Amino acid sequence: MRRLIDNTAFRIYHILRDTGGNFAIATALALPILVATAGGAIDFAQASFERAKLQGTLDAALLSAVAKPDITSQRREALRFLTDAVPEDADLDTALVVAGNSDGSLTGTYAQGVPTNFLGLLGIHSIDVKVQSTAIANRNPKPSGACIYVLGNASQAVLINSGANVHSEKCGVEVSSTQNPAFIMNSGATIDTASFCVAGTQYIKNGGTLSNLKPGCKVSAEPYAGGIAEPAVSSTCTTSGTKDGAVQELAPGVHCGTTFNGSPKITFKPGLHIVKGRMIINSGSTVVAEGVTFYFPDTDSEIRANGSLSFTASAPTSGTYKGILMFEKTSDAANNARKQQYIFNGSNGETLKGVIHLPNRDVTYNSTTNQTNLITLVVNTMIMNSSNWTIEPYTGVAGGTGSEITSVRLVN
Repeated sequence: MRRLIDNTAFRIYHILRDTGGNFAIATALALPILVATAGGAIDFAQASFERAKLQGTLDAALLSAVAKPDITSQRREALRFLTDAVPEDADLDTALVVAGNSDGSLTGTYAQGVPTNFLGLLGIHSIDVKVQSTAIANRNPKPSGACIYVLGNASQAVLINSGANVHSEKCGVEVSSTQNPAFIMNSGATIDTASFCVAGTQYIKNGGTLSNLKPGCKVSAEPYAGGIAEPAVSSTCTTSGTKDGAVQELAPGVHCGTTFNGSPKITFKPGLHIVKGRMIINSGSTVVAEGVTFYFPDTDSEIRANGSLSFTASAPTSGTYKGILMFEKTSDAANNARKQQYIFNGSNGETLKGVIHLPNRDVTYNSTTNQTNLITLVVNTMIMNSSNWTIEPYTGVAGGTGSEITSVRLVN
């Protein structure tokens, strides 16, 4: 064995001596490639480690974010988790994408480059890694104490005129006014609800039937304040001006100063409809808006429906505006200071389902319901005129106090 080793060593020595400089040059040329190849495994292992760490952070971020009420606060929450977990020079505004899904779940995607230590010798200075996570919140409806919230601390915040007929077995009315009088009720009206809670103790009741009146009652906080994401409003109008024809179909988008001539059947296709300015619908018209959310970007915007109207509308059952039938801009203090009238005029029959959040409106209700309306209505002040109105609480909303989160989980 010793002789075999000595012979092998002797041969290697002569090979090295005979090749001389050629071998040294070849070795020098090959060495960076050999180092990069061997070190590349280390770089990829490091990238894999970083990816696993980012995945865990993104999972935690999405589980926390999905519990927030709107996409803006959800993204803010996800950013809060990632800020301390990514390099200081990372551009989170572009690297992180947060999107809501139709089933109410939330998906986050994050991508970044992991710097290399060895592959840079081959011109590869970073390895791109990308992680994705989807989380969903399980919600149960909260018991609703009221169907109608009147927020304005004004004298005569609620006026109930003769002929008003409101009935509800499961929910009531909350009036926040402490003024004198907080409300006025005239003869010939019937308000039969689970409760009629008034913060103030002074009121005028000229007759009629008012069930379960509770003066000096502790009213609830505004149930959807800051909880509904306000969309960006495009300067381009999807529809505008005067519309003729017996049948009209409106796609989701921005509707600017639109008037419908005659008495058409108007169908709003499912989605978000932004009503900018006044939309006028003449008497005798029929309106169908299933799976629709109406948004008013200022208090001058409204749907002005004239009498003898049939109006059927329901909120989306999934997505960002799940459960929201109508809402208005409330993030602008100047807009909030300009309270304006809003009239419900579905006198031939009205069926509504969803949350109607109009805290800057002095609402007048003149409608007759064809069947029980499942709504939560938030207004500044309210006048109930001659009407036949049956209401029960709506519990299908995605945000606000209409539901409570029981658990959150990752979908993938």
